[in-house]
Amino acid sequence: MQRPDAVRRTDERARGRADETANGVKSARRAIAVLEVFAARPAWLSLVDMHEATGFPRSSLHGLLRTLRDAGWIETDDTGTRFRLGVRALVCGTAYLDRDPAIPYATETLEKLREQTGFTVHYARLHGGEVVYLETRESRSSEHLISRVGRTLPAHATALGKALLAELSDGELKALLPERLPARTEHTVTSREVLFSELTVIRDRGYATEHEEGTAGVACAAAAVPYRLPATDALSCSMPLDRVTEAEQHRVGAVLRDAAAVLARRLRQAGIR
Repeated sequence: MQRPDAVRRTDERARGRADETANGVKSARRAIAVLEVFAARPAWLSLVDMHEATGFPRSSLHGLLRTLRDAGWIETDDTGTRFRLGVRALVCGTAYLDRDPAIPYATETLEKLREQTGFTVHYARLHGGEVVYLETRESRSSEHLISRVGRTLPAHATALGKALLAELSDGELKALLPERLPARTEHTVTSREVLFSELTVIRDRGYATEHEEGTAGVACAAAAVPYRLPATDALSCSMPLDRVTEAEQHRVGAVLRDAAAVLARRLRQAGIR
């Protein structure tokens, strides 16, 4: 016959397994949330900053930050009171790209597109309601980097994102996007109905365009790479607004559409899905 303390421990283990099944492991979820806060903030963050951003108890945060620091996922300043992402985050992020078989093909395509268009070109992937930049080739005449690898932007505010959102059905889009879309600039489309109308045009012509919706002073064109269905990846070109006409923007869009079709064919032939 089990002793009462043994029964109690058995019940506690069972409740713990049930909690983990329903919600995942709480400590793991908190660690992920903390890292995502660091990824979204450009500055050093204090314990107070992290408490305000996450709502986690300060005692739990202190232990979590110490563990992440010891493992190299975050680092501290000279005072030991402020934190930011550490080198392990970069190592793991780079490993994602190193293991993606589509990236070498995309990089080769970007090199050709940069020479062909003279502008900065990108390769990105849809992740939820955002696009994540996986590769960039900067224009040789550019004075600043427009989008770095790993950067995320709202899909509805970028030509890249619109090209990929156009791959989804209206039902999928309604489940993915809020009714009122957040604005990044004064030019961002914030109405879901207006966006849906624009996506219909994008589906018909095979590429997307936008003027200063994601970044002030920049016009973009993009085309989905349909090696998966629906497409998850896209090519884009960023153009300084003062150096490009609308006609040139559409010409670049057609170039991207053709390049995306060739890239998709090469990826499928290589067995990459």
